[in-house]
Amino acid sequence: MSVNDDFFVRFWGVRGSVACSAPDIIRYGGNTSTLEVWCGDQLLIFDAGTGLRYLGNSLASRKGLKAKLFLTHTHFDHVCGMPFFRPAFIPTNEFEIWAGHLLPKHTIRYALTELMMAPLFPVPLEIFQCKLSFHDFKGGDTLKPYPDVEVRTSPLNHPNGATGYRVDYKGRSICYLTDTEHKQGGMDQNILNLIRGADLVVYDGMYTDDEYKNRVGWGHSTWQEGARLCDAAGVGQYCVFHHDPDHNDDFMDEIARQVATLRPGSIVAKEGMSLRPGNREPSFG
Repeated sequence: MSVNDDFFVRFWGVRGSVACSAPDIIRYGGNTSTLEVWCGDQLLIFDAGTGLRYLGNSLASRKGLKAKLFLTHTHFDHVCGMPFFRPAFIPTNEFEIWAGHLLPKHTIRYALTELMMAPLFPVPLEIFQCKLSFHDFKGGDTLKPYPDVEVRTSPLNHPNGATGYRVDYKGRSICYLTDTEHKQGGMDQNILNLIRGADLVVYDGMYTDDEYKNRVGWGHSTWQEGARLCDAAGVGQYCVFHHDPDHNDDFMDEIARQVATLRPGSIVAKEGMSLRPGNREPSFG
């Protein structure tokens, strides 16, 4: 049990579908989904996109590191950073990998083994030298990764399945819901139930409402729907996440302006940004 009360999320990858690099996406970043969440001195990692490599570099000097890695799903943009996670090559480290969308047909160990299999990748999963364990659950389960940390889960509406997460620690909460398509003609009750009364919600705002009209069935939502869900559920702060790779910095600046006007205190995720539940001002570095 942690004696440290600090609770925050840091964003290492905020982009959706594919990593990208260009002069006009510098301010928000081009790496795919990876979140670092500290509950005191206890580490949770969410998703293993290309941002995981940079998170791993920041942790590489630590020995005896222990962490739980929760995957929303196993589409390539959310797992492609796994082979490049430097702490996994340190024998004294321990990592648990959790997934809630694969049973009964597959397991998370099977999916990652397939990811790192020739001729798609030159070395197998067994190249990792850390202590590594794999855990499958069903969306809707409540998990206890640490004695004083509760992780509630919910299935999400996405091709091949996905899982949303809510982390509760010492009376505060962070929700992470990405790669989910909202319900047409009504709100998604699974999401409403998961985020109700949360301090901070990170939500898949990949499209605008206008763009979504031509992307129905693609498995993603809009930043406006995220705001509507947060209003309905009495959420404290809303953070737009999983940015379309075609949305450059100027486009994202406009979304940031609009969402802050529509729902004051809302923010758009940027690489390197940290947020603490109850403190709406982001920090960097």
